[in-house]
Amino acid sequence: MRELIPYLKLYRKHWFGLTLGMLLGLATLLSAISLLTLSGWFIAASAVAGLTIARETFNYMLPGAGVRGFSMARTAGRWGERVVSHNATFKLLADLRLFFFRKLTPLIPGRQANLRDADLLNRLVADVDAMDHVYLRLVSPLIIGVIGLLAITGFLAWFDLTIGLTLGAILLTLMLSLPVIFYRLGKTHGQSLTLAKANYRIRLLDWIQGHAELLLFNAEERYYREALDEQESLLAAQRRMANLTGMANAILMAATGWTLVLITWLAADGVHGQAPDPFVAMIAFATMASFELMMPVAGAFQYLGQTLTSARRLNEIIQTTPDTPFDPNGHSANVQGTITIDDIAYTYYGSDEPVLKGISLTIQAGEKVALLGRTGCGKSTLLQLLTRNWDPQQGQITLDGVPLPQWQEAALRCAITVVSQRVDVFNGSLRENLILAKPSGTDEEFCDVLEKVGLSALLKGKGLDTWLGEGGRQISGGERRRIGIARALLHDAPILLMDEPTEGLDRRTEQQIMSLLLEHAKDKTVLFITHRLVGLEQMDHICLMDEGQFIEQGRHRELLAQHGRYAELWQRI
Repeated sequence: MRELIPYLKLYRKHWFGLTLGMLLGLATLLSAISLLTLSGWFIAASAVAGLTIARETFNYMLPGAGVRGFSMARTAGRWGERVVSHNATFKLLADLRLFFFRKLTPLIPGRQANLRDADLLNRLVADVDAMDHVYLRLVSPLIIGVIGLLAITGFLAWFDLTIGLTLGAILLTLMLSLPVIFYRLGKTHGQSLTLAKANYRIRLLDWIQGHAELLLFNAEERYYREALDEQESLLAAQRRMANLTGMANAILMAATGWTLVLITWLAADGVHGQAPDPFVAMIAFATMASFELMMPVAGAFQYLGQTLTSARRLNEIIQTTPDTPFDPNGHSANVQGTITIDDIAYTYYGSDEPVLKGISLTIQAGEKVALLGRTGCGKSTLLQLLTRNWDPQQGQITLDGVPLPQWQEAALRCAITVVSQRVDVFNGSLRENLILAKPSGTDEEFCDVLEKVGLSALLKGKGLDTWLGEGGRQISGGERRRIGIARALLHDAPILLMDEPTEGLDRRTEQQIMSLLLEHAKDKTVLFITHRLVGLEQMDHICLMDEGQFIEQGRHRELLAQHGRYAELWQRI
């Protein structure tokens, strides 16, 4: 149960709505019990009065008004309880999703980057949704059940102490035993149901996202069968939980029947020593109505295993310490742009072979440095260290003389613009994808930067309201690349890090984009990562990497004069 503590603490933020929903639920329950109890007495009393002289003096109006009043109260209370409690719970789940996402963001990239996208999506959606059981099916039914039990016991004890205490003892025994029984029965099935949902979503998403590649490599049928197998596992887990639900209902119905027989037998000779009268019917109907408070209790603990499994899966993310924690009160001065890399080394988590070995480099403010090397030599890893997605295990990196771990995250992010190899385009409009880089930007600025990067064709028709689709599937790969460059121009930070910014572009467009970027960054600190020998004559310093080390450094003409590896590469083009 300790796994639920972080989520129970969220109750404080929405205490009013959840408490009001609980009170309305209690009022609804008491109205339902009162309605059936009063109806039972009223029907019996009316029948008895009709057979005797009391029919002329019997007050039909007051009990009739009570029946109508309790009926309307139950209907209104049920509607109000659903609206209030679900509204509060949905707001709480929305806050939990934001809380989960804020905890997740600092973990990626890092050790948690190994998690599958579908698994993270399942935790963010399905596992968070399972937390509504905590409030709607666990906390609220238990509190309402305990108060309702005390109310019905006190009410019947006022008429007959023996009957009231007997019914109260039976209800209390069921309330203490049934949750334990169905928690034990549903614990394993709940865990398997949660994991089956996650596995099914992972397999299904793999099959959908990779459908084209699977068809090309003739593997589509195998992945389809694996998805069907996971679907069968999910359906089997759901059937087992449905069987438990049916068993719980059957036990409660049997308990209701036997309890009704017992209480009716106790009241058959009269209530509180009186002769048999309509109060016998009232006791019987009150007994049947009292089991309404037991219905949610068994179900709450039946799904507790599923809720606990989801809580553990969420806690794996929420309680994980980021690989690169930031100090919220860290350094946040204006950035000049001097970067110093001092003898750093880095090894990926779970690997024994270092990807960077003893790298040292100083980039003065306003300098342009190019970093060359074949794929896999460590260029992109160095960029990740500069943006502090990871921290080196040896040495340190400083910005304006301040080590990166001492910088405030917001200040560091504002100081650096990154044009990465992968450009993420979100399922939104063109404007929404550009406003990420400059929230205060105007439509005129967005249109101007799109024309600069050669995307004026996207402004036709709906213009900035053009829908780009999930992953930018409505546009080409080159257009996605230039949207990433447009974001870099809009961000306009003093440091510009470019990782293969023109990859996938034709030579003419590549030259235009490089000229645009260098003109934009003429007063900025630039680190240009590439494996193509384009625009290197305009760099102040060139570093050639291989196997995680610098093997040659200098200006373009100096490296050509050395007749080394750089000169060999240059002669090949």
